[in-house]
Amino acid sequence: MTYDYDLFVIGAGSGGLAASKRAASYGAKVAISEYDLVGGTCVIRGCIPKKLMVNGSHFPGLFEYAAGYGWKVGEAQLDWEYFITAIDKEVRRLSQLHISFLEKAGVELIQGRATLVDPHTVEVDGRKVTADKILIAVGGRPIKPDLPGMEYGITSNEIFQLKEQPKHIAIIGSGYIGTEFASIMRGLGSEVTQIIRKDMILKSFDEDIRSGIQEGMANHGVRFIKNTIVKAVERVPEGLKLLFSGEHTEPLIADVFLVATGRAPNIEGLGLEHAGIDIVPSSIEGPGYSTMNAIAVNEYSQTSQPNIFAVGDVTDRINLTPVAIGEGRAFADSEFGGTRRVFSHEDVPTAVFSTPEAATVGLTEVEARSRLGDDGVKIYRTRFRPLFHSLTGAPEKTMMKLVVDVNTDKVLGAHMVGENAAEIVQGVAIAVKMGATKKDFDATVGIHPTAAEEFVTMR
Repeated sequence: MTYDYDLFVIGAGSGGLAASKRAASYGAKVAISEYDLVGGTCVIRGCIPKKLMVNGSHFPGLFEYAAGYGWKVGEAQLDWEYFITAIDKEVRRLSQLHISFLEKAGVELIQGRATLVDPHTVEVDGRKVTADKILIAVGGRPIKPDLPGMEYGITSNEIFQLKEQPKHIAIIGSGYIGTEFASIMRGLGSEVTQIIRKDMILKSFDEDIRSGIQEGMANHGVRFIKNTIVKAVERVPEGLKLLFSGEHTEPLIADVFLVATGRAPNIEGLGLEHAGIDIVPSSIEGPGYSTMNAIAVNEYSQTSQPNIFAVGDVTDRINLTPVAIGEGRAFADSEFGGTRRVFSHEDVPTAVFSTPEAATVGLTEVEARSRLGDDGVKIYRTRFRPLFHSLTGAPEKTMMKLVVDVNTDKVLGAHMVGENAAEIVQGVAIAVKMGATKKDFDATVGIHPTAAEEFVTMR
């Protein structure tokens, strides 16, 4: 049978863009559909604008620290409208850049919302096209619990479009999104209250990362309300009134309420049932949530329909931009490049761009002990004041940690809290991925004086 395209990609985010360009480079005839700006969550309302906000939030601290080095800095004031507009302008520039990359690769961009008609047919705003293979890369979306007053809350989608800077922002959610925005908004000068269901933030991270970030955020003025659930939100003359249950019961009033309690695969309206695609439960804990679903795939990102594939957050494996890109390229190599391969989800590094920043790769201490037992794991840890702050007087601390297999001496995990953690751990991740041992770390000469040298001097 003859098809309109060799490959049709639904969703022009990180995974879809990577897969479509790689497939086209092998000579495939490729089209990609997108109903929003090209670039996906990362470019439009995720990694890029968020990191720009992170950068902006650091300036007040730098102004303050400058005094310790003899600089006299006058009163500083943020022009919120300029800040938000500049970020939006950069986002739109990057979106156009991705469109030009598609054009250069020979990928046809079809604007509109795509739905599956059958295993080989896609409809985009009334136009039907056929394809030999279809890739679903539509990502995820933020969700809110089904509780009274949640309509008053914004999500990470809307925070980049706030017309005015909040005087007081309340955030529910202990994951990396809520934690990062709590740090961002506090750094920009807003009063910030973060409400978390348990005692600590960042449930899946190493305990030293969790405690290091939370302690640092509290030192920077973020207020934590722990072991507490938001049960309802009301609009009152003073702003938004949050009602609680749990350890804290006194209501809280804020002018902006950010709901950062989870994301769900964006499968609604895709027509998966028309193509016979299986889904799997993707649960989100907490009152007011129902079970979400993700697209089921095998190690080659293949769905239950042999010619249809899915990559990225819509599969709810590891929801990170570089992972979606890696999955997309592995799919293209396997199906169009003659090199069948699986993308490895082991030892994937990641970062939390909070203040303080953190980054990690490999196993946490708890994970390593559960696999090898307490006697099978050795922990190397250091905590110190960075040289930069020896003159500022600020109570900043850096934490570095290695998790080592006692029997093989292999470094199973590396974790860091502190300035430039992401930049440092990116390099360390290469060693961990290659299977480096603690002796390999010890044999590496450190660059002095740096924080990073601590990773090769811990004893």
